[in-house]
Amino acid sequence: MSDFRPLSADFSVAPQISIEDVAEAKAQGFAMIVNNRPDGEEPAAPQGLDIGQAAAAEGLAYAAIPIGHAGFSHPQIDALDTLLADATGPILAYCRSGTRSTHLWALAQARGGKDVDGIVEAAAKAGYDLSGLRPMLDALAGDR
Repeated sequence: MSDFRPLSADFSVAPQISIEDVAEAKAQGFAMIVNNRPDGEEPAAPQGLDIGQAAAAEGLAYAAIPIGHAGFSHPQIDALDTLLADATGPILAYCRSGTRSTHLWALAQARGGKDVDGIVEAAAKAGYDLSGLRPMLDALAGDR
């Protein structure tokens, strides 16, 4: 059963998706799937190649921006910014719980000048607490 949680009109997150969820993503109008989970993190879960092949079979774009134990970096935010700028429709991003995907989206939004309170509120509505990330969001928003 899919657990797609919207953060904005064009970006949603999910905990680990299944191959079947890819077809559901297509049915719900997503144009791209972004994998934020490193391959091998959970060997029993579908790996990036599996999800990428399922996405291709459904006519969806697929990209991987893995976020491991090292955390977030500017190149990862840059990669998401590029995907967002080039997107032809809504994006579904996933990781183990959806938290890393939410954090990456929030960091990109803050760096791009979006209202930090609005970012935090959108995440909370989707079930994600950004309070620990708030200082970094404020710093990125202030760096504009």
